[in-house]
Amino acid sequence: MTIPPISPLAGLGALAAPGATGVSGVAGAGAGLPTSAADPAAFGNAVTQGLEKLQAMHQTTDSLAVQAVTGNLTDIHDYTIAANEAAVATQLTVAVRNKAVDAFTEIMRMPM
Repeated sequence: MTIPPISPLAGLGALAAPGATGVSGVAGAGAGLPTSAADPAAFGNAVTQGLEKLQAMHQTTDSLAVQAVTGNLTDIHDYTIAANEAAVATQLTVAVRNKAVDAFTEIMRMPM
């Protein structure tokens, strides 16, 4: 049995690549980001794609749960892995959202 990588998090593999240096010599800093930081459409598209992948993961988990309950799932490990992947991806999404809200709040507190 092979375990596929976590799809929404698969693009983050470059962040932990040993020896990769990015901004200010920090390993992996800025890796995987769009080349034009001033392009809001690219960021918006990346966020949209990430949320769509997260939704697809939850749909897969839901269908595996139904198969497990009805007895049609031959390997319960498939459901367990999918459920954990979806949970971790959701936690990551919520953490990123919280950091974005915190950053926006701090920007709004800045004096003009």
